Amino acid sequence: MKGKLVNELLLPPSAFQSPPKGTRRIPTDFGLERSSSRLPIAGPKTVNSEMYALIKKHKRGFISVALLQLVTVAAALVIPRAFGDLLGKLGSDPRHVHITFTVTVAAGALLVQTIFSYWTKVKAAVLGEFVLSSLRERFLEKVVELPPNVVERAGSGELLSRTTTDIDHITWAVRDAFPIITICLVEILSILIAIALTAPVFVAVVLVATPAIAVATIRYLRKSPQAYRVESSSYALMNSLLVESAEAGRTIEALQLGDDRVERSDAALGRWIEWERYTLRLRSQWFPSIEFSFIFPLAVVLLVGAHFHQDGNLSIAQITTALLYSQMLINPLEALLAWIDELQGGKASLSRLLGIHDIEEREIRDSDPEGNEVVGKDIEFGYKKGRDVLKGISFLIEPGTRVAIVGPSGAGKSTLGKLLAGVQAPSAGKVTIGGSEIGYLDVEKVRRHVALVTQEHHIFVGTLKQNLALAKADATDAEVWDALRAVDAESWAREFPAGIHTQVGTGGARILPAQAQQVALARLVLADPHTLILDEATSLLDQRAARHLESSLSAVLKGRTVIAIAHRLQTAHDADVIAVIEDGLISEWGSHDELIRADGAYAHLWRSWRDEN
Repeated sequence: MKGKLVNELLLPPSAFQSPPKGTRRIPTDFGLERSSSRLPIAGPKTVNSEMYALIKKHKRGFISVALLQLVTVAAALVIPRAFGDLLGKLGSDPRHVHITFTVTVAAGALLVQTIFSYWTKVKAAVLGEFVLSSLRERFLEKVVELPPNVVERAGSGELLSRTTTDIDHITWAVRDAFPIITICLVEILSILIAIALTAPVFVAVVLVATPAIAVATIRYLRKSPQAYRVESSSYALMNSLLVESAEAGRTIEALQLGDDRVERSDAALGRWIEWERYTLRLRSQWFPSIEFSFIFPLAVVLLVGAHFHQDGNLSIAQITTALLYSQMLINPLEALLAWIDELQGGKASLSRLLGIHDIEEREIRDSDPEGNEVVGKDIEFGYKKGRDVLKGISFLIEPGTRVAIVGPSGAGKSTLGKLLAGVQAPSAGKVTIGGSEIGYLDVEKVRRHVALVTQEHHIFVGTLKQNLALAKADATDAEVWDALRAVDAESWAREFPAGIHTQVGTGGARILPAQAQQVALARLVLADPHTLILDEATSLLDQRAARHLESSLSAVLKGRTVIAIAHRLQTAHDADVIAVIEDGLISEWGSHDELIRADGAYAHLWRSWRDEN
């Protein structure tokens, strides 16, 4: 089912219904297939099962809303009955008509209806928030547990779309659609019962248009669910392209890829617009057909009522009451169908949201590392099948060794860092720490042994201490200050009004990019793993500041295995071992002095870097 849903994105709407003549065809050969398969989309069975589970979990809330609406409808049904009886008495015995009594009853019923209607809407809104909270919590729990390689493959745009646009659609659908659909169903059922009690013959009359409504709705629902899913996916793909193009703007400009990105974006935008028009066309065909079905029963009620009245089988009061009830039936029925349509968009977003639950769990091979020795044996890895980035690398890193990995851009340095950190498992060969394959250990266990710090750092909304305590939940104030002092960040932290208890992040005290890197390194100090992988962890600092920070860290890193991926060769100069990676292979391995004497690739890199600096 997942493969089917992914491929739907590549199909034009004409695969479901022929578009009008002149519809512009949108090309699909811009890598859209690859982008659309980043994260799975849940199938209809999964979505329906989740919706049933949510209703079952909050059944008390739904029952409360239904009961309150039952009282609301009961009060509303009093008014047509009262005026129907009044009209009947005016025709048969006008001298004994009590208009004041009828008006009083109607006013009382209206007051009860108003009070309970308000109460119902409040309860329904609260119920919607509880249902929404359950969805959000479950989604967040799953997102933070996603394997790092899945997050990287998905891309920021896809995750952003699912956590913002799709959540917004679901928020609106759950908060409004679910409660209102419940209310409409109760109201329709109550009105039908009231019609049956007034005159059973009218039940069949008001349902005369049901087959036409059913046929039109079934035809619509055959195409709309998958159309809405693909429309949402098309929007997410367009959003991903725009976000990723904006984030990589400098790279696109440097490589002169602007025209290509514009062409891709135009193709994605055109595809989304085409699907948006298709769903609009479906709605435009559905709504007019059911609108006629709402009016038709009223005419039939009048005709049937007139016929039976002439035969003396129905009174004017019964006909009037049934006619008013039939009129009342239009609003909930119309609202029900409209909200079912609106719910399609919510279900489409829900299918994308639940899709993350279909992601295959990371393979875990439980074991406990014995020792801190890092070993790589015949490591091969590629992001695409048949195009290896690493090509049979082997190495041995003794505990406490400082290793610097250098080489040209695209050689595989960062990829090797991810394998060493357990973010990815090699496609062939092994990466072990203490004899355990790091790529198959539980993530929490991996982080107790190995920590990775990259050039991408994040400051979360909260206090500075809370940001640092992500690495150690029970860290004391003294430990936090010690960690900041170790990365040379104590001075600027002391300048905050409340020190480490100052709010930072959005709406709080500003943290500069260089300071964010120091916070990330301070987390590393608190985490206290035995092996550290620094992937250009000081890249946002100027050379002097980076040198000073690395000197400050020396005492903290003493006795640990440190693997640094760096462009600044000063870091390599101070390392115990330097690994030079070229074209996915380790071409040189040794100390700075040994590699300078060898006069190979590292010696050329060193001289070039030294002359520039």
